[in-house]
Amino acid sequence: MSVAKSQSNTMRSALVAAALGAATAGLLAAVVLPGFAQTTPQPAAGAIAIDNFTFTPQTLTVKAGTTVTWTNRDDIPHGIASDNNAFAKSKALDTDDSYSFTFTTPGTYKYFCYVHPHMTGTIVVEPNG
Repeated sequence: MSVAKSQSNTMRSALVAAALGAATAGLLAAVVLPGFAQTTPQPAAGAIAIDNFTFTPQTLTVKAGTTVTWTNRDDIPHGIASDNNAFAKSKALDTDDSYSFTFTTPGTYKYFCYVHPHMTGTIVVEPNG
């Protein structure tokens, strides 16, 4: 077999392998990624995470009647308290503990961690309708 023919066969084999790889990758992406996206949990509308000494989101806007739940993801305790006593103070929340409150009256509610007062957040409650 000549060198030119051998190089041609090698090039053809490489192109076929590349095309098959690209087709396989596309097929895998079409099959695997949608299933992965469906199983990735989305945060609830009234969910606030406590992580790395911050509230996420810092400001949460909800409709009246929404229950907001704070969940501690830090390794140390945190506590939730309202700036103006609009809602009851939580117990100290250990890792993975939660505290919930249902906001029924529209308005702006500022809160903080009573263990670490530099941690602050805001809940904005909008009217239904």
